[in-house]
Amino acid sequence: MSRTNSKKSDVITKFRRTESDTGSPEVQVALLTQRINELTIHFKTHMKDHHSRRGLLCMVSRRRKLLDYLKLRNANSYKSLIDRLGLRK
Repeated sequence: MSRTNSKKSDVITKFRRTESDTGSPEVQVALLTQRINELTIHFKTHMKDHHSRRGLLCMVSRRRKLLDYLKLRNANSYKSLIDRLGLRK
C-alpha cells in the first residue's frame, strides 16, 4: 500500500512542466491525488481508522488550496490537470 519510488517518479514524469521539475503545483496535486486514492482504498477495509482519516482530510484541503492557486495563476493548466486526473469541478 505504501508509495514506492517508481510510482512516485512515474507520476512526476507524467505531470512535470520541464525536465527537472519536481515541485510545480501540477506535480504536487498529482502526488496528493495518488496518496488520497491509496487512502480511500485503505478506508474500505479499515473503517474505524480515524487517525488516518484526519490525515486524509488534511491532504484533501492541501490539494484544494493548490488547485485554487493554480486556477488563479493559470486557468488552462488547471483545466487540463483536472481532466487528466479525473477530478470534479
